[in-house]
Amino acid sequence: METDAVSALAGRAAELLSACRSTSTDPADRSAAATDRSGFVPASLPDGVVYAESVDDVVQAVRLAASHGVPLVPRGAGTGLAAASSAGAGEVVLDLSRMNRILDLDPVEQIAVVEPGVLNAELNAAAAGHGLFYAPDPASTAICSIGGNIATNAGGMRCAKYGVTRESVLGLRVVLADGRELRTGRRTIKGVTGYDLTALMIGSEGALGVVVEATLRLRPAPVTTATAAAFFPDVAAAAAAASAVIAARIQPSLLELVDGPTLEAIDLALGTDYRRRGGAFLLGQTDGFGAQAEMDVLAGAVEPFATEVLRADDPVAAEALLAARREAIPSLEKLGRVSIGDIGVPRGRLAEAVTGLQEISERTGVRIFTIAHAADGNLHPMIVVRPGESVTEGPAKTALGEMFHLAKRLGGTLTGEHGVGLLKRDWLRDELGDVSLDVQHAIRRALDPQAILNPGKAI
Repeated sequence: METDAVSALAGRAAELLSACRSTSTDPADRSAAATDRSGFVPASLPDGVVYAESVDDVVQAVRLAASHGVPLVPRGAGTGLAAASSAGAGEVVLDLSRMNRILDLDPVEQIAVVEPGVLNAELNAAAAGHGLFYAPDPASTAICSIGGNIATNAGGMRCAKYGVTRESVLGLRVVLADGRELRTGRRTIKGVTGYDLTALMIGSEGALGVVVEATLRLRPAPVTTATAAAFFPDVAAAAAAASAVIAARIQPSLLELVDGPTLEAIDLALGTDYRRRGGAFLLGQTDGFGAQAEMDVLAGAVEPFATEVLRADDPVAAEALLAARREAIPSLEKLGRVSIGDIGVPRGRLAEAVTGLQEISERTGVRIFTIAHAADGNLHPMIVVRPGESVTEGPAKTALGEMFHLAKRLGGTLTGEHGVGLLKRDWLRDELGDVSLDVQHAIRRALDPQAILNPGKAI
């Protein structure tokens, strides 16, 4: 039920927005804003949605939320995988998707200034016109927003060489929980004045402030790219091959692993025949002036483990191989409700991780499909359940917990790039420890003493 405070918030925010509808309490809009792509289903709907189109809109909404004590849940494109933007009764969603302008693109300084609702792929399309690109590239690049990427410190396939979102953000404009505007960082590549508040905000899942503008680092598009794919008898052999690539001391821009069950799902969705060719698939890419030389080393490293190695002769063939990896998650979504895991392990223990995931699947009876950013040890074990079946309780919850404990035993982490949200908080203290968690709680209280920004998420 809508409270008087939220009613006042919706009414006053509406006066500050443009001709587009600024707020909604329509059940369809509230349902659409209630969750993300994590598979999490909230028990109730948020009381309303505020649509921001400018920084002033965000400032006003946050100030009103603070004065009324109304919890506010920032939301971008809704492609998150940890339920970090999920909202329920008593909460209001602050939708930033309409703040979608590229404010500046400087090809000389190789910098872009964007609003949070700009889609990752849109920024890359704009940068490409200047021979540049934005390095972070989540699998959802066509539909995910820069603001959401910053909130979760998203990675993607190219992070093997270029790092995750944090390595590409130079500065931020953030609205704090009391409505003040904070500017962090700068437009220069280097700068160490003061504490690194930019890094603090990145990955904070909207709990420390609302990002309304980002200054991003662009990079020159590679002059040459080389692509190859290999098939293996099983996923353990593919993981061992990936470790061999790392041991060869080259720096692939992309090294992606796909297991046999996922290949079956891709074949079913795309009409391909990948599963017939092997029990696992490894996709590698190198770039720059030494791309071909590095690819020779990569291919040589995987050949002892592989049943087949394919090298793409042209961009069309390369894109076909990339499509197999990019279509993995959409293909699985055709099989049921998908919950995408996000564990990270030391790269040399990748084979142990994939074997352990197979054992968890057999022990719990839960279907687990695995893809991985193999060059940095970030695995995405994906639980697929029947439509309507829960991914947050029962066997699926048990399997999720066992995945984390597997990663911890191998010296890893419960999340490499998707964030904590609601789905992973149960295991947070086990990884961080009491002191670290207490310090982080203190930071959050200092910036948001009323706990109005995305309460219950991240930490």
